[in-house]
Amino acid sequence: MKTLLPSAIPRPLARPGGLPMDNRLAAQTGVAPLREKARCSAAELRAMREADVRRAVERHAASGTSVRIGRYTLVEPRQDPADRLVQALAVVLRFGWQDTITTFDDTGVSDPAIRPQMARLYTALCRGEIHGIVAVSQVDVSTFHDVYADTLTLLRARGGFLALARSETSL
Repeated sequence: MKTLLPSAIPRPLARPGGLPMDNRLAAQTGVAPLREKARCSAAELRAMREADVRRAVERHAASGTSVRIGRYTLVEPRQDPADRLVQALAVVLRFGWQDTITTFDDTGVSDPAIRPQMARLYTALCRGEIHGIVAVSQVDVSTFHDVYADTLTLLRARGGFLALARSETSL
């Protein structure tokens, strides 16, 4: 007999870091979640992030496509994001990228997977509207290394990147 009721044991949809529990992302993309590895240092995270930027920029340069990005920052509620967005703009101008989307979340410290404007940027990345995200620092994504590493993995799996105005060691 078929029923429309869910199974007795609910299946978790995602880890706190945002990756699917059944590793569908890793299986579909060949990119293993960083959470399963030993914890990365700030220097290792920076090297991975910079390698992602380099790969993406080289790929678009080879195809003659200009790099389109989304500028993003995370601020506390009622905090003005203008200063942080200007710092991110300096990165865009330095590399000559095309600034397509400028946005911010004012949710304060929260998981990037539940922020509305971060979700907007993920969607734009999946649709090919942008190629990467530019933020001021790691804090705009997460202060937690594992969540930050998972976010880098998600962006890489979508063919995107994260560029920062400050390195991971200067929050």
